[in-house]
Amino acid sequence: MIYLIIVSIIWGLSFSLIKGSLTSIDTNFVAFFRLFVSLIVFLPFLRFNKIRKHLYFHLLLIGILQYGFMYLAYIYSFQYLQAYEVAILTIFTPIFVVIIFDLWMKEFVLINWLKAFLAVLGAGIIVYSDATQIGFWKGILLIQISNILFALGQVYYKNILKNEKEVNHTTNYAIIFLGATVVTAIFSFFTTDFNSLKISTEQWLILIYLGAIASGLGFFLWNYGVIKVEVGIVAVLNNLKIPLGVFFAIILVNESVNYIQLILGSAIIISALFLQKSRFKF
Repeated sequence: MIYLIIVSIIWGLSFSLIKGSLTSIDTNFVAFFRLFVSLIVFLPFLRFNKIRKHLYFHLLLIGILQYGFMYLAYIYSFQYLQAYEVAILTIFTPIFVVIIFDLWMKEFVLINWLKAFLAVLGAGIIVYSDATQIGFWKGILLIQISNILFALGQVYYKNILKNEKEVNHTTNYAIIFLGATVVTAIFSFFTTDFNSLKISTEQWLILIYLGAIASGLGFFLWNYGVIKVEVGIVAVLNNLKIPLGVFFAIILVNESVNYIQLILGSAIIISALFLQKSRFKF
């Protein structure tokens, strides 16, 4: 679980770091470059003889779906949604994790649904505002597609490796990021005007950080952590980044926040971690 908490902190910090810094750059290029940097980080660990052949396709597909198409949809959604709207709409990822896992395993585990519900409730309390008006249906659709793909990738990775005796995660992620980079490169090739592309030194540094740390190290540690814990914990920790993101926004960019909502919502999310797994399945 410690890996998931560390990544939640990284992603919470990244939310404040990237806010408003990359909006002038083509969204598909942002997605491509982040994942390209992630690929470069993991490429030295690529060992084809360390992976059984039947896993190649699965790993490439995880990269294409969980990170490639997910990032394309997620970053593009900011063209239609405000940052707080994106935050609100990402709170449903725990529900998607539980739904996909239960469908995959052909079972219904009540405690996992309860944990996911508490995670969504806690995050919803944190980001709720009377002034919130969720419109822009195209953006809403994009962010939910992003949530579903990210949830699917977590469950996919957890399940394809559960029967593997020897797992080389760094090599796995070299292949995963290869799949993600290829699909985003194709989209960027058709949408990015490279002749007029202007990126400042600060923006380059942010992109490199996001690619190497938030995406590269973050995604690797997240899926590695996912296979170590039960799915209810995974569902809860998908929303831990929301209170952390609000906390860093207060500290780093002096954003105003409702402290009662922050404390109450965070307490609910944390309480979900201590629920014991039920033995009853339906």
